[in-house]
Amino acid sequence: MSQLGRFLELSVRSTDLLESLAFYKALGFCELTIGDAWSHRYAVVSDGELCIGLHDREHESPALTFVHPDVAQHARGMIDHGFELAYLHVDRDEFNRLGFTDPDGHMITIQEARTFSPPVDELDHSLCGEWFEITLPVKDATHTGRFWAPLAPVLLRMREEPTLHMRFDAAGVALGLSESIALAAPSLCFKCHDREALLAAIERHGMRHKPFPGFEGAFVEIVAPEGTRLYAFDQDFLGEPYIVEESGVYEAGDAFDP
Repeated sequence: MSQLGRFLELSVRSTDLLESLAFYKALGFCELTIGDAWSHRYAVVSDGELCIGLHDREHESPALTFVHPDVAQHARGMIDHGFELAYLHVDRDEFNRLGFTDPDGHMITIQEARTFSPPVDELDHSLCGEWFEITLPVKDATHTGRFWAPLAPVLLRMREEPTLHMRFDAAGVALGLSESIALAAPSLCFKCHDREALLAAIERHGMRHKPFPGFEGAFVEIVAPEGTRLYAFDQDFLGEPYIVEESGVYEAGDAFDP
């Protein structure tokens, strides 16, 4: 098992769960069955690949959330390896979890178990299309990449121009590090198969959006009620996997050696 465990969800704070749920359902996401781990109001939506956890509580948002079965022991190992934890909750009477940030302040959380059931049946893609990356805005992708390398050692793709962009396999989630100044917050990227249907749904439901927002050629940015940004593209902006030369040769799927 990786140091992160296994990816569970992108956790975001939502003060109006019904409004957020209506937004995602209008785009074709499905609501999943949740457990009783949290005392606060909580819901999860999925397109069959990506799960988004909607939390009605004060917490660092958004956060990349992973599951690791022995959080207490794992926390000791992480501290020994130099990770500075933002918080650590381990006790018999509570749901064990920990949190830490990357060099750009993005929150990563690890908890002891799943908090929702996976979909029983295979779900179709949403109107947004095929999800292919969670993208984090970073100041220096090489520097942040060195932080992520021990946690997500497989580099899936990399591009140097016009801005450096690295994509890692982070314990089951495609995680992008982008130096693009057009990206302001962690965002979701989709390869849309039916642009007209998506744009029609956006207009029909009065969703907040911006055509051609300037991020990697996206044709629309959609903003969820809780603030999550979803970008739709005609194709994956990194294209097909290819070899990248940078003080050595990296091929898509190879381990990243900073």
